[in-house]
Amino acid sequence: MSIQRKSLLSLLLILVVLFSCEKDDSITPVETPNVVAQFQTNLSDLNLFLGDLDELNITDKAFEYNLNTTLFTDYAHKQRLIALPEGTSMTFDGDGLPIFPDNTVIAKTFYYNADERDLSLGRTIIETRILIKLNGIWETGNYKWNTEQTDAILDNTGSELPVTWINADGISNTSNYKIPSDTDCFTCHSNNDNILPIGPKLRSMNFEINGENQLEKFISNQQLSGVTSSSAVRSLPNWEDTSLSLDVRARAYIDINCAHCHIPGGSCEDQSTLNLAFEVPLEDTNIVEQSVLIDYRVSFYLDGISMPYIGTTMRHTEGLDLIQEYMNTL
Repeated sequence: MSIQRKSLLSLLLILVVLFSCEKDDSITPVETPNVVAQFQTNLSDLNLFLGDLDELNITDKAFEYNLNTTLFTDYAHKQRLIALPEGTSMTFDGDGLPIFPDNTVIAKTFYYNADERDLSLGRTIIETRILIKLNGIWETGNYKWNTEQTDAILDNTGSELPVTWINADGISNTSNYKIPSDTDCFTCHSNNDNILPIGPKLRSMNFEINGENQLEKFISNQQLSGVTSSSAVRSLPNWEDTSLSLDVRARAYIDINCAHCHIPGGSCEDQSTLNLAFEVPLEDTNIVEQSVLIDYRVSFYLDGISMPYIGTTMRHTEGLDLIQEYMNTL
């Protein structure tokens, strides 16, 4: 056999080997691990995020959700996500909470940007709160992030952490941030002694994000069933929308910040006659009768006295201004 022919055969053999390697690589995709619907010691073991944990890159087995009007937690930012078991969906059950299937995981991660004027300076992640529905019952767990920001550890005892950040106006702020205990979680999330999610009510998620209605997106992605259009669901107004009336904005703010405790079955039912759900007519809320007390308890911070008494360690200046302006009209 000539040298030229040997060289040609060798080249063909190399090409066959290379083609085979490329073909093998292309048919061996990396599979995303399923979300683990059980409390583990480390947050990373729940498989809610991909890659470096502190990047908070949500797995494709879960999806992010947002609220039109949000709960105040010492000015912390929050990332919210839901992981449903494969092949399932949330089911429409009116304007409130949808029906979640067993083994649903709901996660909310709290963090502060170092400087709101320059996000490239990074952030500090404080905690990730988890709700898991098991055998029809919601269970709570809190994950506290380590100093290195590489993982978070399950810790239901509660703790405090000093936090410093610079806001959009260039003003330095500090908070002695409180990570709630399991008892604290039960206080806010219980209704008639049952644990329930607070945030992901359909009326709170029924609004547009970047030109697309969030509920419509869930419907088209088969993440929400039992309803064909967002128009069938009422919307909780955005309290920061100044084009809306004062009473609508104030009632929306009170709903998200106070109504989970101050409603029938809530943890404050025995201590208060208030019913602060947005849809309740004003004359049935007792807001007018207790306006002085409400104004007093939101106007300052004192642990165990001021409202909300769990989840905050400072006054919410913008919210306080709104509430006081509203109370002055009653």
